[in-house]
Amino acid sequence: MLQKVHPHARQAGRDAEDVTSAQPRLLMCEPAHFAINYSINPWMEPAKWAAAAHSVAVSQWSALHDALAQTGAAIEKVAPRAGLPDLVFTANAAVVLDRTALMARFRYPERQGEEPVFTAAFEGMRKRGLIERLVVLPEGVVLEGAGDCLFDEARNLFWMGFGQRSEGAAAAAIEATFGLPVVSLQLADPRFYHLDTAFCPLPSGDVIYYPGAFTDEGRAAIAARVSEKQRVVLDEAEAAQFSANAVCVGRTIAMSRCSDRLRGELAARGYDVVATPLDTFLQSGGSAACLTLRLDRCSASRSP
Repeated sequence: MLQKVHPHARQAGRDAEDVTSAQPRLLMCEPAHFAINYSINPWMEPAKWAAAAHSVAVSQWSALHDALAQTGAAIEKVAPRAGLPDLVFTANAAVVLDRTALMARFRYPERQGEEPVFTAAFEGMRKRGLIERLVVLPEGVVLEGAGDCLFDEARNLFWMGFGQRSEGAAAAAIEATFGLPVVSLQLADPRFYHLDTAFCPLPSGDVIYYPGAFTDEGRAAIAARVSEKQRVVLDEAEAAQFSANAVCVGRTIAMSRCSDRLRGELAARGYDVVATPLDTFLQSGGSAACLTLRLDRCSASRSP
């Protein structure tokens, strides 16, 4: 059974500040304490982290923040916390849809301290009416938020990555919470340890992805649901610069770096790419999508 926190939160959300609108809304956390102090993925090498890189990280994060704000998105913020350098990667906080937040549970102890911080932040948003309810995963089930669970608004389903950081058993919890189908994709390459590092569903139904990140079964599951003409396939070089780890707001896609080939393909599909370098965060295995969490997504049954 899923433990639902605050069973009367739906009514409380209605009574709180009226913030429901079509405006895109993102959650971010300033990188005040960002650093690479440990290694929990192949990108992280603490010995190569230089203190001087922190100021670069602040500048790069600010550029991403400003680029997203210029799209018209409202940006909520989690206060940074000393001792939690990866709190900046807010994508991992929860899975959010229809004003319901399924809170994350982290695999590694190094990130488990983030869980109560994110819960407190979502409690604050619940009181303001941004969120109606918080849901806790079944005991022992690991799901690292939207890093491994992406809503596909064109297909009204979730894509879920598992096998590196999140568990396949989390699919049942997602389905029970949101009442939508979940397509599970096993991740095969340790470099692409979260789904959002190698997969990005776009509102048009197109999907940016790197096939090498997935098992044969995962690639088959994608092919069964995404037509060939809708697949934007990355090569290894594009994948390694985290071009799939992108944030789409309307017809604007923000990512760290974009090849001319990829920019042209996305332009042909009606998208404008804003490249805002995030190389400092890539040293920690994160980029644009990792640094944001979409809060306003609605399923087909709840869309205006």
